Amino acid sequence: MRTLGLIGGMTWHSTVDYYRLINTGVQEKLGGSHSADLVMVSVDFGPIEDMQGRGDWEAMGRLMAGAARTLESAGAEGLIICANTMHRLADDVLAAVRIPLIHIADATAGAVTKKGLATVGLLGTRYTMELDFYRGRLEKAHGLKVIIPEEPGRTAVHDIIYKELAQGIVREESRRAYAAVIRELERRGAQGVILGCTEIPLLIKAADSPIPVFDTTALHAAAAVEFALCCSLSS
Repeated sequence: MRTLGLIGGMTWHSTVDYYRLINTGVQEKLGGSHSADLVMVSVDFGPIEDMQGRGDWEAMGRLMAGAARTLESAGAEGLIICANTMHRLADDVLAAVRIPLIHIADATAGAVTKKGLATVGLLGTRYTMELDFYRGRLEKAHGLKVIIPEEPGRTAVHDIIYKELAQGIVREESRRAYAAVIRELERRGAQGVILGCTEIPLLIKAADSPIPVFDTTALHAAAAVEFALCCSLSS
């Protein structure tokens, strides 16, 4: 089994799900009392949230690169960034180490194309929805058409993530707001919707959406399990 290195804490609520899903996946594949071989750096999200607000991606890049080097030194053979938005810094992470990064957008796009969909809505932080690092990868590397919410829905999606979900707050009113945004995306042609923030699955489940939902946390964790066990399962 390969050792996975997790950069977590962004936020810790979804990192808990990563830990559970990866260990569950390994146990389901190998049986018995098996679990994943993991090392983790869990960062303090408070300063990172401030840096995001200031647009200080350079400082965040240094932080992420340092975390990646720590994990490589601890024996990690592959890296997982336990967040969608922080994949904005994937290149900084890859430049700092000699081990591969399992990219969350690739894992998600694989599930979308496997289902035969060509057009998807994308929910996430404003950075994930509006910047090119995520949408561009889905569109250019995987040939998907990506639709993001119009205003004021886009701001509502972003604000609920930071003011509620990042603090572990799940409100029925916010669930209804997200469901309304998803219906709007469906009206504009979305065949499915990507829950492109690892906190959104805390709020939205398949039953809350009229179109298929793609839980990036679960899909990323499944890709991590596949990477970790590729040698174990073939031997």
